[in-house]
Amino acid sequence: MRVFYATPFVLTLPPGHRFPMRKYALLRDELAQEPAFRLCQAEPASDGELALVHTPQYIDAITHGTLAPALQREIGFPWSPAMAERARRSVGATVQAARAALFDGEGVAANVAGGTHHAYAHKGGGFCVFNDAAVAARLMQAEWARRGARQRAQPLRVAIIDLDVHQGNGTAHIFRDDPSVFTLSLHGARNFPFRKEPSDCDVELPDGCGDAEYLQALEWALAELERRFEPGLLIYLAGADAHEGDRLGRLKLSDDGMEARDRRVFEWAWQRRVPLAMAMAGGYGRDIATTVRVQRATFGVALQYWRRWRAGAVAESMRDDNPSETAP
Repeated sequence: MRVFYATPFVLTLPPGHRFPMRKYALLRDELAQEPAFRLCQAEPASDGELALVHTPQYIDAITHGTLAPALQREIGFPWSPAMAERARRSVGATVQAARAALFDGEGVAANVAGGTHHAYAHKGGGFCVFNDAAVAARLMQAEWARRGARQRAQPLRVAIIDLDVHQGNGTAHIFRDDPSVFTLSLHGARNFPFRKEPSDCDVELPDGCGDAEYLQALEWALAELERRFEPGLLIYLAGADAHEGDRLGRLKLSDDGMEARDRRVFEWAWQRRVPLAMAMAGGYGRDIATTVRVQRATFGVALQYWRRWRAGAVAESMRDDNPSETAP
């Protein structure tokens, strides 16, 4: 299973900063112990790719460090060349995961980071510089068209299932008038961002929400997605911050509840044979090891479903090589 990362591009943060930058390297090290994961360093997103979503002025300001101080504070990271480079590569990792899942026959691929859903077209916010899921969705639609899909009746339709505990306000705003992208978000009703944007499907959860209530809400949301939309690609933001050990999440999902959540999303995609690209989104455990453990478990579920895709591809190849075996 292909996993894309940008961990060598470290954003240096001031002492006491609450963002757990170390978790990415720790997670990558955990994944490196499993030979079935094919770890690939992400390429940076280009200006042209970012411009599918972001304004040229914003891209230039991030590139050259000329963003207004108030907008820089809204992001929550100090600017540096490393910050700009890491932001590009975080987008590139989700783009490459989506391309592998959709076009390379992988079915499932992932970004060790990403899920930067608070970034709008013209600004960032909440530790999010560029919106990786939005850029990946737009770019896959463009590549779908370029690869001869113009003859098909429909353009590529993309569903973004956002299960970070914080609403994906930037993603919702970017796609608010776009019927080709369906945005679905389960999030804490009283959590950041306090001014939320309307997604295509929003499910607000109370503080202290546990496994049973959460999984029931997810089931309803997936049924709503199926009723209203038929995706050709799914981008999954698998935030670890819904876990009971998270210091910013305010929900109470257990390890078993988190695994059941992930399994339900992957099963939904598998049953419909919709390729899935995953980004890790938020995770702010009181103990960083808790976040890494929860996110590593998500990759374990992803690997199981990637193996299903690969087994299906092998079986299909065998049928193509031996057509007489399937003839009536």
